[in-house]
Amino acid sequence: MEIGVGSSSLCEDRNGGLQRPDAKASADSPADAGAQRPTWSGQLEFILATVGYAVGLGNVWRFPYLCYSSGGGAFIIPYLTMVFVCGIPLLFMEFAVGQYTRLGPVHAFAKICPLFKGVGLATVVISFVFCTFYNVIMGWAFLYFFNSFRGTLPWSSCNNTWNVVGNCSSGFPGNATHLQSSAQQFFDHKLLEKTSGIHEAGSLQWEVFGCLLLSWIIIYLCIFKGIKSTGKVVYFTAVFPYFVLFALLINNVQLPGAKEGILYFITPVWSKLFEVKVWVNAAAQVFNSLGLAFGYMISMASYNKFNNNITRDVLIVSLTNSFTSILAGLVIFSAIGYMSFKHNLPVDNIATDGPGLVFVVYPEVLSTIPGYQFWAPLFFIMLLCLGLDSQFGNVEVVVTYLKDQFGIKVLQYLKREELLVLVVCIVGLILGIPHVTQGGIYVFQLMDHCTAVVSLIFLAFFEVVAVCWIFGGCEVSLRASSSASAG
Repeated sequence: MEIGVGSSSLCEDRNGGLQRPDAKASADSPADAGAQRPTWSGQLEFILATVGYAVGLGNVWRFPYLCYSSGGGAFIIPYLTMVFVCGIPLLFMEFAVGQYTRLGPVHAFAKICPLFKGVGLATVVISFVFCTFYNVIMGWAFLYFFNSFRGTLPWSSCNNTWNVVGNCSSGFPGNATHLQSSAQQFFDHKLLEKTSGIHEAGSLQWEVFGCLLLSWIIIYLCIFKGIKSTGKVVYFTAVFPYFVLFALLINNVQLPGAKEGILYFITPVWSKLFEVKVWVNAAAQVFNSLGLAFGYMISMASYNKFNNNITRDVLIVSLTNSFTSILAGLVIFSAIGYMSFKHNLPVDNIATDGPGLVFVVYPEVLSTIPGYQFWAPLFFIMLLCLGLDSQFGNVEVVVTYLKDQFGIKVLQYLKREELLVLVVCIVGLILGIPHVTQGGIYVFQLMDHCTAVVSLIFLAFFEVVAVCWIFGGCEVSLRASSSASAG
């Protein structure tokens, strides 16, 4: 029973179908009637922009921990299974929707089926909310980057004003639960200055706010010309992290204990494959790391030419993302193995999840390896590149929607598109202020869980319903085939 095909006809009749961009597809946009949508200067720019968005901080701090805690090398099996079963099909779907409607997520879903326009609007809202607190991580990275130029790294000792000397340890405390490492105290007492709970906001942290402001300024300067400026920036921000990761891996494998750390990371625990949680973790990691349901992939694909080869781009982005996750895991766990050897502690006592891995554990590693004056700034530049690429995307989703929906009306007041981008960045900065108070870490954790986990699952489900069931999965495949033949 071909429900999808029948439903597809209903939606296409109301909206004129998904037509080639040289037809009237672009003219159906409320604000861009008669306007010609810009395209990428070269296909490499699109690939680098989408790879840069997909490859983010989650590849460095989430995947390595999930891999070692979910069966080591055995986790690769459910992970790659989810890449091919969930990740690649969903990414293909989003690329197809963007490329053939040549619209942002809101108007793209409205064109496919008006009933699901809210799905596109929800992706825009989530992307904007996400960028308001994700950019705070960039502020943290800037603060660490500036401090890494000191003669002695400030998180390497307990002789600082923010240290609680009675329970501070210059290394990892191991089983001594009453002690904290100096790196942990730098993160808690210097960077965050966190209060006792979310009910106690505390005062504004001016140093972190200054770094947050700097981050937003850089983002504005990189995207204020739209894809014309973003396409040039990603040549550096998407490629440079790989040079750093390979350099760190080469350096780390020469350290004592690195081999044990890598073996701990990749040694399979086959019994874990029978645990449902492991498969759920694999699906969640693929889902989040590819940036699905944020609207960015649809927005960026809308600037493609009609005859662009979607299948090729999907495979490049997906496999590059998976390769980067594994590479980052080798880098992180070779360093953790070194710290395990240095402090004579099991790897379990050192490995951790989330921001603590890159803002506590790895800074501690950097403070002890030879040539830390070189490696510490390089590592935080890499984090900045990984994060900024993702931020470009989240802001661009909002700007694309505003131009599609209110373009002519907005330009009557702001005159130039650059001012529209500036307004979006200023609003994002203001909404990020609660995260840089002394109680901001609790707000950050709350927003991270509600925005980046639960909401995306529902959005992806309704995206699939709209595209594959109502519009028709066969229609998407046919249009992909027609673009390949046209090219």
